[in-house]
Amino acid sequence: MVKATAAKKFSGKVLAMIQKGRDVRDPALSKDGEMRVDWAARDMPVLESITARFKRSKPLDGHRIAACLHVTTETANLALALAAGGARVRLCASNPLSTQDEVAAFLAKQKGIEVYAIRGENRTVYYDHLRAALEFKPTITMDDGADLVTLLHTEYTNLIDGVVAGTEETTTGVIRLRALAKAGKLGYPIIAVNDALTKHMFDNRYGTGQSTLDGILRATNLLIAGKNVVVAGYGWCGRGFAMRAHGHGAHVIVTEVDPIKAIEAHMDGFKVMPMDKAAKIGDLFVTLTGDINVIDKQHFAVMKDNAVVCNSGHFDVEINLKALKKMTKGAREIRPNCVERTMPNGRRIIVLAEGRLVNLSAAEGHAPSVMDMSFANQALCAELIAKGRAGSEKIVYPVPEKIDTEVAKLKLKSLGIAIDKLTEEQQEYLASYEIGT
Repeated sequence: MVKATAAKKFSGKVLAMIQKGRDVRDPALSKDGEMRVDWAARDMPVLESITARFKRSKPLDGHRIAACLHVTTETANLALALAAGGARVRLCASNPLSTQDEVAAFLAKQKGIEVYAIRGENRTVYYDHLRAALEFKPTITMDDGADLVTLLHTEYTNLIDGVVAGTEETTTGVIRLRALAKAGKLGYPIIAVNDALTKHMFDNRYGTGQSTLDGILRATNLLIAGKNVVVAGYGWCGRGFAMRAHGHGAHVIVTEVDPIKAIEAHMDGFKVMPMDKAAKIGDLFVTLTGDINVIDKQHFAVMKDNAVVCNSGHFDVEINLKALKKMTKGAREIRPNCVERTMPNGRRIIVLAEGRLVNLSAAEGHAPSVMDMSFANQALCAELIAKGRAGSEKIVYPVPEKIDTEVAKLKLKSLGIAIDKLTEEQQEYLASYEIGT
């Protein structure tokens, strides 16, 4: 039950839903959600094996997990794994356009997960849902972008001491939390799930690469072959999308601020140039940096007619849409998730998914197979926290190598792939310094 003192933070409607234990678009969508969650589960064998163990051992018994994640079919399977482990779970969306309403309905109506997420929710409701997730005094936080943890550190500081530790799913969130720790303001340990090798090397690269392209194609139905595709940022997500765009016949152009990544992009066969130059020749622009105003007013001023811009970084700040709105005289939605903005001279710029994550707003996000590893890391790190082994310093910790390796082994086993093992002789050689040429 929400306390009267906390109730002042909420609108009456949302407060009523909090007391009810959910705020979803329509519980009647539950049956569709059930089928979709079941379909995703079939391609998540690693998480399935962890869930089966959790049901037996109940490692999360007594814990309250506030999870701010994209409410998708894959996330649903993670929530069910955590609940199977004995945790009470409250789930809210980490992006206003990433919620799959039927999935939220299924979890809330059939599985007893307290869900506060509605696709298309405005900023006020979005933050009310974050508050709802914090109102039951979590012992573990699970975040994707650090909005939940940031709110906890600003409005709910009285609850910080009750949190054992937390996890962070994405690059943007890890950056924010490391900044919080550097400032000496992080209130409890955080495990950077994003930095696990079995997360970012696969989720960020193969997941983002495929799902971003999927979102663009669903929104536009463009032919990628022959297009000048500008990829802003060559981290793991940028690499993944550049690889997929190239595979579809695009002429890929990379913009970067990191000289090492720029060289890598060059040696991977892509053109590298500043955005000021790329803006004049690009047909499709995709930002994957985690930074602000990567595409700005000076770039809009020189873009071609019908240039398409979209974002696959976490927040909707990478494209300066405020500047674009001031520069244009009108706008119309010409397809779902596809808004055409017209310059005074008649030139048109197409913005996809309101500048939010195009892979989740215009498509379904990453495939279950790749999220299987990411969410296996989340589940095992939650278990580590519950056992008091996350670390005692108020810093951002890496995922322990043991967990990373376990996830990889479980994935290989599920794929029927065997690998070699070092012999005793080989282990001795690698551990010695005496044996030379």
